[in-house]
Amino acid sequence: MKITGYKLINTTLDWGRPVGDVNGFIASGRTALPIVVIETDEGVQGVGMGMHDGIPQLFEAIEGADPRSTSALYDRMLARMFKNGHGGAVFGAIGAIDTALWDIKAQTAGEPLWRLLGGGDRFVPGYASGLDIALSATELLDYYDSMSERGFTAAKLKGGRDYRHDADRLTLVQDLLGRATDEPLVMLDANESWNLPQAVRYLARLEEHVEIAWIEEPLRRWDAAGMRRLRDSVATAVATGENLTGLEQYRPLLDAQAVDVVQAAAVWGVTHALRVASAAHARDLPFSIVGLSSNPAVAHVAPAIPNHLITEVATSQEPTGLAVDLDVCDGGVVLGDRPGAGVSLRNGVHDGTAEFVWGGDGGPHVRDSRAGLELGVRRTNPRQGAE
Repeated sequence: MKITGYKLINTTLDWGRPVGDVNGFIASGRTALPIVVIETDEGVQGVGMGMHDGIPQLFEAIEGADPRSTSALYDRMLARMFKNGHGGAVFGAIGAIDTALWDIKAQTAGEPLWRLLGGGDRFVPGYASGLDIALSATELLDYYDSMSERGFTAAKLKGGRDYRHDADRLTLVQDLLGRATDEPLVMLDANESWNLPQAVRYLARLEEHVEIAWIEEPLRRWDAAGMRRLRDSVATAVATGENLTGLEQYRPLLDAQAVDVVQAAAVWGVTHALRVASAAHARDLPFSIVGLSSNPAVAHVAPAIPNHLITEVATSQEPTGLAVDLDVCDGGVVLGDRPGAGVSLRNGVHDGTAEFVWGGDGGPHVRDSRAGLELGVRRTNPRQGAE
């Protein structure tokens, strides 16, 4: 079997609500989802999600190769981008191709990816994540009530501007989830919006009102020394890693013992998740996958690793034109039996016509000009959402 070509597709995901974080939000709730399809000479094609940046150069590294050589081809793509750099969106393109290759490998083996990887249980425990910075209290409760009905007893909220506001919202959701369990878990994601003194003060005050399981991305992603000092200063666990693009970027955090929960974004692909999970396991740290909506195939990694803790589940909605072989229920994700990575194209998926709207001046991928410059625990002037 040989890799012969590729196709790039943009489809959309309608979240049904505004989505974003402290850096901004998308009011329309409609975002583009880039897809990469890898083609072979035997007619088997693999589907991956991630980014399209650098795909022509990356394809040069894998064209004509056996797609089942997933580890070798992953390293070959990294090597091809050695001088240009493989971070950011290019790493997302590597992740998309990598996921498509794993899809082909599992299809060829006649197995769902979770079983090919060595998993024994198709269930992936999860937490509900509303990307909910723009939601009113009523909308917040509506979303988490719907996820509670699907069995979720853990939730991650977006915040970081006002600890009183965050405490109220966390308590609301904690009480709602507490209808089904004596130990509901709530987490807070600050999306790299604080500096160290601000984070220490913010969390100290927040902890007076509500117990949170972890604080996610409290400081800049590379600040190993700051994360370690924060970890030593608060009772709350520190989680980070979703924006690190490459195993080498985790080394300073791991060496500094600066993180309690090691995370990787689904958008970076299957091989990256496997390698980060192994690095975390070597240090007796739990591993968590972030953002299954951007690449649901990576959920198949969770049953195959010994240190999977919990995975972010933000929606049960399928992207336009895609069929995803999993169910969001029982407080997590139940993976299907279909051979491959569980994502396939429906008839009529549109090619290259969806506007990319996960960004723009309204965020959420635009860092606030005042982020990290406050010394108190309150931030003002939230960014307006993009239409």
